[in-house]
Amino acid sequence: MMRNLLFLMLLILPLTLIADIDAYQFSDPDKEVLYKKLIKELRCTVCQNQDIADSNAELASDLRRKTYKMVQEGKSEEYVKDYMSQRYGDFVLYRPRLQTNTLLLWVGPFIILLIGIFVLLRFIRRKPATDETILTEADRSRAEDLLDKD
Repeated sequence: MMRNLLFLMLLILPLTLIADIDAYQFSDPDKEVLYKKLIKELRCTVCQNQDIADSNAELASDLRRKTYKMVQEGKSEEYVKDYMSQRYGDFVLYRPRLQTNTLLLWVGPFIILLIGIFVLLRFIRRKPATDETILTEADRSRAEDLLDKD
């Protein structure tokens, strides 16, 4: 039994070496905060809906390494975002900048919300269509006669 357990442990041990753990050391806590913020705001272009902090793709690992290097060199947040955006397009940014080509992305939800509110208000304020038929006196007396017969 002990022999099997030892064999199993020896089999599992190399798997820990495969894991790509980015354990970067920071001399300045502000740089570490900036690094963590940036890797949460940069999208992995391979995984598409994961930031590079959570992605296991090789590209994400390379982007984390490059981000770490630029932060250690003292580059600003804007510089890093510009650098990544120039190389990978605006798609790499989870929150793209407000530009003419991204204007609809930023303003579109508000336009749709306003249209929805407008339609809702029109629907609520609309008077119900009533089909009130005005009876003449002759029709009314005829209806009363028919009801009285029963």
